[in-house]
Amino acid sequence: MTVRPFYLAQNGEERIFKGADSQGLSIMLKGPTGCGKTRFVEAMAHDLGREFITVACHEDLTASDLVGRFLIQGGDTVWVDGPLTRAVRTGAICYLDEVVEARQDTTVVIHPLTDARRALPLDKKGEVVHAHPDFQLVVSYNPGYQSSAKDMKPSTRQRFAALDFDYPAPEIEADIVAHETGISPATARSLVSLARSTRELRHRGLDEGASTRMLIYAGLLMRDGVSVHDSCEMTITSALTDDPDRAAALRQLVEAEFGA
Repeated sequence: MTVRPFYLAQNGEERIFKGADSQGLSIMLKGPTGCGKTRFVEAMAHDLGREFITVACHEDLTASDLVGRFLIQGGDTVWVDGPLTRAVRTGAICYLDEVVEARQDTTVVIHPLTDARRALPLDKKGEVVHAHPDFQLVVSYNPGYQSSAKDMKPSTRQRFAALDFDYPAPEIEADIVAHETGISPATARSLVSLARSTRELRHRGLDEGASTRMLIYAGLLMRDGVSVHDSCEMTITSALTDDPDRAAALRQLVEAEFGA
């Protein structure tokens, strides 16, 4: 039996997700990058005993990439299901990560799956696949990072029940960082304090502050003997900005938290 992915619930989101799943509702997870959205869905798939199929959305993603296409195999032309179609047929959870990064003419293929039809038309194959009772569609996006040109269309957005995510409360985030990296609780708390300081810079020129994921990366380097300052430089400062002034401000935050 596989081990459940480590996830610490905060606001009843596990109960809400499972309730929505029992009603066949599609779910949208909204929140900043690296705050635990993907890990949450992995944990829910484990709890529900479902296969977890994830698709990283991007601007070159086509409808065929999701639903499938005809390919030449051994001299024959055969249909090969895409990840969305496999999930629909088998009753898996299909997770479209950062869904608004995909073209809108691609994401419209999910519309028939998100209403009472619960079906996926395969136009090129001349088939309509009716969703397995256990099929669940989950999408995520970061509303604070999207431009108006890449926001989710209302005709798509209104098909989902939404769960709002944010970075965990400080004590929970420190527990997560310590668990995932093996560093001391005190060092984990210092990293979380640093991250919260960087997040306050978000409205002063920094696109995003340090995510929980970044703190885990920093903690892993520290655990393996990389210095605190080098770890933070690699996984936080250099990862967040190329601007010299903003980088200097981030380094000052590191020094304030950990010393020069």
